[in-house]
Amino acid sequence: MIWIDALGWIAASFTLAAYSMRTMLPLRTVAIGANVFFIAYSSLAHIYPTLVLHTLLLPFNIYRLMEILNMSNRVRDARSGKFEVTWISQLLPAKPYNDGTTLFSKGDAPDNLYYLVAGQVRLVETDITIEAGDIFGEIAFFSDSKERTLTAICEGPCSIVAIDERSFMQLYYQNPAFGMFIVRLISRRLLDGMAQRPDAYIPLKQP
Repeated sequence: MIWIDALGWIAASFTLAAYSMRTMLPLRTVAIGANVFFIAYSSLAHIYPTLVLHTLLLPFNIYRLMEILNMSNRVRDARSGKFEVTWISQLLPAKPYNDGTTLFSKGDAPDNLYYLVAGQVRLVETDITIEAGDIFGEIAFFSDSKERTLTAICEGPCSIVAIDERSFMQLYYQNPAFGMFIVRLISRRLLDGMAQRPDAYIPLKQP
């Protein structure tokens, strides 16, 4: 039964290789290979504890591999601008705001960033209108200056989710692609804003 023993040695080699992996994608892939060979080996050799163990581990490793692949796709979508953030309103409560409400003014401390569920918000200094489904207030939230660079006013009734630092970290850990989306959003808006209205981004508090 040398060939059956060979299956066991191949399975052991896959297991050793899995433990040497530094990243999760190749680790899960190699672990699946180990599960398959251990199932074949233990089935033919009638080693039932090992057979049961790897029969249970195989679907678990496949599930984790699919999670990693899905996450990679979401990060790719976030980098390309195709990332959807509508799920935020399902996790955090939205608050209604009346027409003309000033959400924050230039120079204010950035306590939140915001997700606009419904309505429109105008950024006064740059005369940019934020539409439903957009995130705003993110630049000052992550800046070292700790002050708002623009003023945001509701144009008509609005429904808005306020995201504080703790909530942001929860969203990030639940969906790491969200962090990539925010980084891309900040870069794009900052570059666009500096190109169109550089004076609007001059801080009120000069060092």
